[in-house]
Amino acid sequence: MLQTLVLTGANRGIGLELTRLFVASHDWFVHACCRRPDDADALRQLAGDHPDRIAIHALDVTDAGSVADLAAATGAAPVDLLLNNAGILNPHQTLDDLDFDAWEQELRVNTIAPMRMALALRANLRQAANPRIVTISSQMGSLARPKGGAYAYRSSKAAVNKVTQGLAVDLAGDGICVVAMHPGWVRTNMGGPEAEIEPIESAQGIFAVVTGLTRADTGRFLTWDGREHAW
Repeated sequence: MLQTLVLTGANRGIGLELTRLFVASHDWFVHACCRRPDDADALRQLAGDHPDRIAIHALDVTDAGSVADLAAATGAAPVDLLLNNAGILNPHQTLDDLDFDAWEQELRVNTIAPMRMALALRANLRQAANPRIVTISSQMGSLARPKGGAYAYRSSKAAVNKVTQGLAVDLAGDGICVVAMHPGWVRTNMGGPEAEIEPIESAQGIFAVVTGLTRADTGRFLTWDGREHAW
C-alpha cells in the first residue's frame, strides 16, 4: 500500500526534485502543491507521466480557504508525511533597505503556513502508522549562529523552529513526529548561484532522512544530510 505525502512548493527547486524522488521510490502517492499549477510545466509533465502517483493542487499556503480546500481534497485518508517546503526570501532585508510589508508576508509563508498546514491535516496524520511533519527551515534561523542582515528571513525561520518545537510537544499524544530541517545552501532562485550544493543533492539527503524518521526523532532540528543542527 502506498504511503501518502503532502508536499508544498512542489513546482521547482528542492520541491520538484523531492517530487521526482518520492515518485521514483514507488512507495508513495504525492499530493504536489503549488500556487500556480498552470505555470508548473515540469511538475505537470511529471504528473502526466505518473497520473496514478501524483495529484497536483493549487495551494496558497497563506490562505485559510485554499488550505481548507486541500484538506477536503485529501478526504479522510491517512497522510503519512506533511513536508512543508514552500518558502520565500524577499530582497529588502538590510538596515538601509527594510521592507516591513514584505517581512510580514515572509512570516505568513515561512512561519504561520506550516502551522496552518499541520492543523488542517492533523486528523489525516493521526490515521497514519508513522505520521511525520517536516518543515524545511534554515540554519539562518539558528540562534546559535549570531549573524546580522536578512532580518525577515532569519526571524521567520527562527520562529518556525519554535513552532516545530511546540508542535513536537503538543502532538506527541497523537504519535506524530515533528522535525525541522536545514536543506543546505542550495543553488536555487533563493540560494543563488554561489551556493554549495545542487537541488538534487539536497533533495536526496532530505528524502533519505524523512523516510527514515520515527516518533523517537520528534523535536529534532536536522540537516539535509542527517546531522543534528544547533537550535
